[in-house]
Amino acid sequence: MTSDGPGERLEAAAARLRRLGIDSVESYAWRDLDDPDAGGSELHADEIFRRWAEVGVTITHRTSTVDRARSFSRNGYDVIQQGGRFDVFARVIGRQSIRRRPPSTATIEIWNGVPWFGPLWAPRRRVVWMHHVHREMWDDALPFPLSAGGRLVETRIAPLVYRGSNIATLSDSSAAEIRALGIEHLTVIPPGVHERFTPDRERRSVRPHVVIVGRLAPVKRQRLALEALERARRAHPMLTVDIVGDGPDRSAVAAWIAEHEAAEWVRLLGRVDDTELLEAYRRAWLVVSASHAEGWGMSLTEGGACATPCVATDIAGHRGAAEPDRTGLLVSDHGTPASVAERLGDAVTALLADDRRRNRLAEAAVDHAAVFSWTSVATRHLSLLGDSVGQSDSAGVVDSVE
Repeated sequence: MTSDGPGERLEAAAARLRRLGIDSVESYAWRDLDDPDAGGSELHADEIFRRWAEVGVTITHRTSTVDRARSFSRNGYDVIQQGGRFDVFARVIGRQSIRRRPPSTATIEIWNGVPWFGPLWAPRRRVVWMHHVHREMWDDALPFPLSAGGRLVETRIAPLVYRGSNIATLSDSSAAEIRALGIEHLTVIPPGVHERFTPDRERRSVRPHVVIVGRLAPVKRQRLALEALERARRAHPMLTVDIVGDGPDRSAVAAWIAEHEAAEWVRLLGRVDDTELLEAYRRAWLVVSASHAEGWGMSLTEGGACATPCVATDIAGHRGAAEPDRTGLLVSDHGTPASVAERLGDAVTALLADDRRRNRLAEAAVDHAAVFSWTSVATRHLSLLGDSVGQSDSAGVVDSVE
């Protein structure tokens, strides 16, 4: 390791935070990594916090619970799960509003649709992680009028509260969506790609094979992806598909497979461990995503690191994770679901048939993914937190509850 390597830069960022008087960090997230519906946001937090803990940062990660309240340690940081899926926000806001916050504590808010309104109870020494704007996702997550209420809070009310906050997001395209809400203090920090994701072309399937990776949820649209791949099978009848992930839409995806008698060519693998995920990427010819909204399409960069290019929808969050026509193909997400499935299916069909183009995209995808390192990501986030602490303290801002 060089004197100016990623590890040394992370240690320097931690030392700077201590010099600024911060001896602990509290974070607030809707879900934890072991939640059945956990996805990229929860993985993102764990990858960063475990690296902060390695350089001596004391972290308490607070989330909701799916069954009972509990506290434990994971990867060097403390986790407190308390409060239900929806009342956790009111519980945290109410408790923090009357709590005396020590000046040695900094705050990370993970804004995943519903905000924690941290500016009201922790106006300084705080950074917000906001991966993307949810907009239409509210209709998938909640019935009307709750969906309309959630969209109103996210797009109209919360931006007024967070106007002066330091916010980190994952991609330039997501930053553009957040700026459209009237929030300006944005830093783009893409997520990392774990070093275990590497190419092994000997593991590649001998027949056309694709993988879909992600939380099974309506907004991820795995069923639409299957419609597209069913279309691609007309030209590639030997095509097979693995679906990796779990979530609230699992029963609907399983029902689609049964209804279309697709069990002979589609495998629903559920959650898999790291080794199985690596094998799934290496085995595939393509990573496919029909998602309607992403902060960052992590499956596209993870697959790219394994020399597996992608075919995905052209949305904020996929742009950046993939480079169009260099590491994969992005197709328009506009129009009806049927038209999106048609475009996606046609793109998969063409790329499966073109070995030379697919190999060229695969080589570029490996180079693209190599840019991203979780240690560098953790360093940038810790440096941003240090900047926020320094800015607020030099400005003489006083927390109303201190």
